[in-house]
This record gives sequence, C-alpha cells and structure tokens, in this order.
Amino acid sequence: MFTIGDFARHGRVSVRMLRHYDATGLLRPARVDPATGYRHYTAAQLTRLNRIIALKDLGLTLQQVRRILDERVSTDELRAMLRLRQAELEADMAAAAARLVQVEARLRSIESEGHMPTNDVVLKSVPAIRVAELASTAESFEPEAISPVIGPLYDELFRRLAAAGITPTGPGVAYYEDAPEGGGRITVHAAVQVTAPLQDGAFQVLDLPPVEQAATIVHRGAMDAVLPTAQALARWIDGNGYQSAGYPREMNLECPADHDEWVTELQAPVARP
Repeated sequence: MFTIGDFARHGRVSVRMLRHYDATGLLRPARVDPATGYRHYTAAQLTRLNRIIALKDLGLTLQQVRRILDERVSTDELRAMLRLRQAELEADMAAAAARLVQVEARLRSIESEGHMPTNDVVLKSVPAIRVAELASTAESFEPEAISPVIGPLYDELFRRLAAAGITPTGPGVAYYEDAPEGGGRITVHAAVQVTAPLQDGAFQVLDLPPVEQAATIVHRGAMDAVLPTAQALARWIDGNGYQSAGYPREMNLECPADHDEWVTELQAPVARP
C-alpha cells in the first residue's frame, strides 16, 4: 500500500485533492489506520483516480463523475468521451489562435496609423484571365470567416483538377462578391489560371473579366494578417481621389508551405467619383 503522499505522487495529484475525494466519497482510501487516521491506497485505485481526473477534464461536476463511475462506464465509452473533448479543445485552441492573429493585425494597423507607407501602390489595368474555380459562402469578409472557407476550397479544387488531368498555368486568384442571400455573407471564389475549355461541372472554367483600373499592392505574409496591407491600400485610394469599385482580388504570386512566406498582390478595382 501507499501512503497518501506516495499515492498523490504516483497519481500526479495533490494530497489536498485526495482528501477532498475521500470526504465526498468519490475515492475512499483502501485502509485508514485506526490509531493514527493515516490514509493508505493501493495501486489498483489509480484506475479510479485516472477516470475521475479524465471526467473532470471533460467539464463534469464531481457529482456527475460519481454517477458515471457508479454506472461503471466502460473503457471504450470513456475513451470516446475523451476523444470528443479532445476535438473540442483542439477546435477552441485553433479559434483562439486565429483570434490572436487578428488582434495582432489590428494592433499593427493601429500602430501604423498616420505613417503607413503607400508609395508601393501601383495603379494599373488587370487583363482578363481564364480560371477554374470553386465557390462557397462565408459569413462575412473578416479574415477569420474567409480563411476556413477558402483553404478547403483550394484543396478540393486542386484535387478535382488533378482528377480531370488539368494542370494550372498560372497563379491562384481569389475574388469575392456579396452573396445573393445578403446578411453580410460573402461568396468566396477560389480560382486558378488554366487553359482548359469553358465548362461547368466538377468545377467551373470561366473567363474572369478585365479590370480597367486597379490599385494594387503586394502583401508579404499569411493572408490572415493582410489587414494592415489592405488598409494601406484603402488609404491610398481615398488619398488619391478614387473610389472603390468592388472587392479586391488576391493574386497568389508565391505560395510556399510556410504561409508567412506568401507573396500576394491585392488588386482593388477603382474609379473616379
């Protein structure tokens, strides 16, 4: 048998926690010395302790934990519960990481207010190009709403192109428009240049029309952090007497595995008032 201190060390919990579990009847010691009152545990009790901790980590109350243990949940059932909780925590971590990226982007925009260089903006015409594309809907134009939509779209587009034996002939071009259902939703088009015939099947092949005048700027880094670059472009448009004429296109000039090394040209259609 183990003393309460030894058992706590083997179970990686605190002595105070074991005393609380004893007081609530959740995990009784195997033996209590009648003379000293010292608690003693067996190695077999680690099984119950592990289940208690695992169920607590699922967010259950101690009362709920006791009820589940009394009903003798099987190892497979417990494993399934933990896998589900693991997936939920991973999703929460991913969402928190995405929010952190947007906070950092907003912070950079705030810090650069008033002195964001705009001399890298180039006004030019954008020619028509033939693209293969897939489209879907995002809840808004916020980066955290766009990224989860456009990434899977491109993955699926390249898979379908490969299955059709079509090789892209130029960079990817993402473009956007207000979704027909409104409510601030955005239709996201994930496109890539091709020389295939026009078609509408597993993917659509169409001619993307030219843009007579576009204010363009090159963004270096992940598109989740595009905000400062996009707002620099907006300041140039306003400061030079133009008006926006639609959502900017995003031409992927370089797309290595490391998203922080991406090079993307933003092409914002503009017009004189």
